[in-house]
Amino acid sequence: MNDAKLPLAGVRVVDLTRVMTGPYCTMMLADMGATVLKVEQPGKGDDTRHWGPPFVGTEAVYYLSINRNKRSIALDLKSAGGKEALWKMIEGADVVIENFSPGTIDRLGFGYDAVQARNAGIVYCSISGFGQTGPGAQRMGYDNIVQAVSGLMSITGPADGPPTKVGIPIADMTAGMFAAFAIVSSLFRRTTSGAGEYIDVSLLASQTTMLMYHAVNYFMTGGVARMVGNAHPTICPYDTYPTKDGYLSLAVGNDALWGRFCRAVGWDDLATDERYATNPARVARYAEVTAMVTGIFATMTTDEAIAKMDAASIPYGPINRIDAVFADPQVQHERLARTVLHPTIGELTVTGFPYHLRS
Repeated sequence: MNDAKLPLAGVRVVDLTRVMTGPYCTMMLADMGATVLKVEQPGKGDDTRHWGPPFVGTEAVYYLSINRNKRSIALDLKSAGGKEALWKMIEGADVVIENFSPGTIDRLGFGYDAVQARNAGIVYCSISGFGQTGPGAQRMGYDNIVQAVSGLMSITGPADGPPTKVGIPIADMTAGMFAAFAIVSSLFRRTTSGAGEYIDVSLLASQTTMLMYHAVNYFMTGGVARMVGNAHPTICPYDTYPTKDGYLSLAVGNDALWGRFCRAVGWDDLATDERYATNPARVARYAEVTAMVTGIFATMTTDEAIAKMDAASIPYGPINRIDAVFADPQVQHERLARTVLHPTIGELTVTGFPYHLRS
């Protein structure tokens, strides 16, 4: 799609963020066509410019992964010249986004009230670890800390193992996604109201809301979720099972799939057996069903198991490493790796977009 036809074409964003969550948000906006002006500290830049190895030339891979489609400018926000330049950018902007520690941006003179006084229609977003106000607002909020405090680590990992963080900075990324969603929603409302808005997003709030059914289970029954490895607390069988030469992830998400699974592996009589025919019955016999499924997959190679699941249209997934992910024909069809030109390193391959737009 032509850049001029992208949904956020014409939207100007002043990006005062660094590290992951803010840059992830502004990358989402930039990918949708917004003009993002990334303000960095002179002589240092975004912290992630120095997070490595790996580097490509002098560029940190971490920084490259989340700062595409942006324009960067170095400004000293403590100097008169830097402040003046930033004000000129803000006065022509639609969005300002920052992720300094709470109170810092106000001390620099660019808090929401000051900005809104000069640009009444501004959509202003602050991202922090724990929120702008409250007893924990001044805590530093790195991703792994929030994964711990939000309860995510308490439900991630093997049942007999230590609490484990997710393999990507999920707290940072979800906060960035929620911030982007709130910003676009505010821009949409501004089209009719003409008014801007202040948006307060925190990693803690974003990740806590992601607890979803675990949280509602606690609210309604008092049940506290625990670590169960790759299993599912309310669906069975739904886990990762060893084969002769590897592992296979399986999702029998309803009773019809259970019947198809049984017939695929030669358990025709169990498809309608009242002990296993419904999901609640299988969950009640979770250990038994798990042992049965583990036993049958242990007799097959991964390829043999895949062939049986494919033939019966059972949801499954091999445990792909990163190299296998980007060799997958469907991943390639979805164009989930894109090569672009970078001013210092030449060709740069980045992840693609998780959507396709057509008008």
